[in-house]
Amino acid sequence: MHPALSIIVFTTASGAGYGLLFWLGLLGAAGALPPGRGFGIAAFALALGAVTGGLLASTWHLGHPERAWRALGEWRSSWLSREGVAALATYAPAGLFAIGWVFLGTTGGAWSAAGLLAALGALATVYCTAQIYRSLAPIQRWHNGWVVPNYLALAAMTGALWLAALTALFGWERPLVAAIALAAIAVAAPLKLGYWRFIDRSGSASTAASATGLGRFGEVRLFEAPHSSDNYLLKEMGFRIARKHAGRLRRIALVSAFAAPLALTLLGLGLGGWPGAAAALLAAALAQLGVFIERWLFFAEARHTVMLYYGAPSA
Repeated sequence: MHPALSIIVFTTASGAGYGLLFWLGLLGAAGALPPGRGFGIAAFALALGAVTGGLLASTWHLGHPERAWRALGEWRSSWLSREGVAALATYAPAGLFAIGWVFLGTTGGAWSAAGLLAALGALATVYCTAQIYRSLAPIQRWHNGWVVPNYLALAAMTGALWLAALTALFGWERPLVAAIALAAIAVAAPLKLGYWRFIDRSGSASTAASATGLGRFGEVRLFEAPHSSDNYLLKEMGFRIARKHAGRLRRIALVSAFAAPLALTLLGLGLGGWPGAAAALLAAALAQLGVFIERWLFFAEARHTVMLYYGAPSA
C-alpha cells in the first residue's frame, strides 16, 4: 500500500496525544501527578495539540476535506465514523478535566470522573483507529490479531514517554512515571516483533488460481498486463518496498522506538536534574521518530489482494 504522509502523521501524532491524555486522565484522577498549573498547561497543550494536529492531518488525504463531517453519520457500520465520533466526544471530558486542573488546581471529586472519561475516550479512539485497518479483509497484513494490540501499545508507550519527559522538565521526578514508560516499552517491543514475525511467515490464502477459479486446470499466470501504464490501483495498492530496505528500516525503528528510549529513560533516572530531563526528552523524541518509521512500514509492507489481477502470485 502507498504510505500516505497524511495518514502516517495522523496515526503517530494522534496516537501519542491520546496516549498522553490517557495517562493524564488515569494518573491525574488518582492524584499521582502534580496538580500545578504550569505542568497542567504544558501537558494538556501537548496532548490536545497532538490530537488536534493529527486529526487535521488526516483530512489532507481526502479529496474534499470540507465533507469530512458527513462520515460521522455512519457510525453504525463504519470504524472510520466511530473513530470520528469517539475523537470528538473525548474533547468534552478532556476539556473539563483540564479546566479543573489548570484553573481550579484540583483533579479530585467530580473532576476525577472527567479525567477517567477522558482516558476512556482516548483508549476508545485509538481502538477505533486500529479497527479501521483490522477490519479490511483484502489486506492480510492488516486483517489479523496483531494490529489492534500494536496500535494501543505504541500509543500508550509514546504517551508515557512524553509524560515522563514533561515531569522531568518540571522537576517532578517520580519513579512511577518512568516505571510506566519502561513497562510500556517492554510491552510494545515484543508486540511489534511478533507482528513482523507474523507477516514474514504468513500470507493471504488468495492466489491467482483461487481468484480466477482456474487452479484445477494447472498453473495460472498473467498472459499480459491489463493496462499499458500505471493507474490509481497500481499506485495506491501496488506500492512495493525491497526486502533489504524493509529490514534496514525495521532495525532503525527498533533502535529508535524501543532500545534507545529504554536506555535513555534508565539513564535519566540515574542522572536526575536537567541532564535527566534532557535524556527523558530525547527518549520521547526518538520514540516518536521510531514509531513514525514503524507506521510507514505498516503501510508500505501491506499487500492488497487486488494485485492478483495485475500478476502478483499471491497477496
